[in-house]
Amino acid sequence: MQITQIESIPVRVPINQARAIRGGRGVHNVSPFVLVRIHTDEGLIGLGEVSCTPNWSGEDQVTAVHVIETYLAPQLIGADPTQVERLSTKMARVLAGNVFTKAGIEMALWDLVGKVAGLPLYRLFGGAVRDFVPTKFSISGLEPARAAEIAVWAVEQGFRTMKVKVGIEPEQDVARVRAVREAIGPNIRLGIDANGGWAPRVAIQTIRRICDYGIYFAEQPVAPLDLTWMADVRRQVPVPVMADESLYTIQDAMGIARAGAADILSIYVGKGGGLSAGRKVAALAEAAGLTCTVGSNLELGVASAAMIHLAMASSGIGAEEFPCDILGPFFYEADLLAEPLPISAGSARPLERPGLGVELDEERVAHYRV
Repeated sequence: MQITQIESIPVRVPINQARAIRGGRGVHNVSPFVLVRIHTDEGLIGLGEVSCTPNWSGEDQVTAVHVIETYLAPQLIGADPTQVERLSTKMARVLAGNVFTKAGIEMALWDLVGKVAGLPLYRLFGGAVRDFVPTKFSISGLEPARAAEIAVWAVEQGFRTMKVKVGIEPEQDVARVRAVREAIGPNIRLGIDANGGWAPRVAIQTIRRICDYGIYFAEQPVAPLDLTWMADVRRQVPVPVMADESLYTIQDAMGIARAGAADILSIYVGKGGGLSAGRKVAALAEAAGLTCTVGSNLELGVASAAMIHLAMASSGIGAEEFPCDILGPFFYEADLLAEPLPISAGSARPLERPGLGVELDEERVAHYRV
C-alpha cells in the first residue's frame, strides 16, 4: 500500500456561546481546525484532525495547510502508511515544531493501520484497560452566578466531576469556585484550571483559599516558564497539581517528574505530536509513580475518537481518579461525523470499528469548510 494524496480541509465550527470557554489564556468560542484525509492506492482513506487554535498552539489553518502541502506531504506520498514510526521520524526531520499539524497526519496514519488490521485502535494498542473512559466537565471563567448556572446544568446532564476555569483575577476566581460549590453541593468532585494564569505567590495564596470549597486538584497554576515555580507551588498547597501547558514532549514529562513539579500529567493527542507520543508519556508517568489524564483543546469528532482510543488502552492514564476532557458534543453547535461518538455526561466510548471508527458527514464538512 502507498500514500497517493494528503488532503487538507480547513473548517470553522462555532461553539455554543452559552458554554464558550474563557480562561487564563483567553476565550475559545470557535474552532478553526483542519481535517486531514490520507488517500492510498488501495482505496483506503485515513482520517485525522489538526486541532489548531493560534493563541494556544501557535498554529492555525494557514500554517497547517501550508506545512502539510509544502513539507510533509512530499515526504510521505509514495510511502507505506502503516510505517507510522518511520514516517513520524521523517516528519520530525523535515520540519521543526508544528506538533498539532504533525499529530493530525499521524492520527490519519494510525486510522489506516487500524483499517488494514481490521481492528479498533485501542485493540492495536494492547486492548482495553477499562470499560469506558470517565470524563469531566469544564466550567468557563465567567462571572460567579453564570458559572454556577452552567455547573448545575452539567450536573443535570449527569456529570459527577468538573473543573472551574480560574487564573483570571484572584478575587473573582475564589468567588467563582465558591458559587459553583454552593450550587452543586458537596458530593460532586471539583478541580480548578488556571491555564498558567497566576504568579507563583498568587497561586499558592489563591489555591489555599479555594481549598475551603473542596477542590481535589489544581491544573497548571503557573506559566510554563520554569518548572521550579510549579514545584514550589506543589510543595506549598494541599492538593495534587496537574501539568498541562508545561507538558508537550516526553522530555517535558521527564523534566516534570525529576523536578517534582506535578502529580498528574495532562496528555493531549495534538500537543504531544500524536498518539504514539501520548502513549510514551503515559508509560513514563506510570514508571515515575505519577498518573495522567487526557486534556482537551475542544477537539472535533475525529480527534475525540483518537483521545478515546488512547485512554481506553493506557493504564498510565488514571481516568477513574482524574476523568478526561473528552467533551466535544457538549460544546459544538454541530457534529461533523456521520455517526456521533458514544459520548455522554461522565463517559466516552469508542465505536467498535476498524481504526478510529469514524467517518465524516460530507454535507456538514462542506457547510463548515472555509
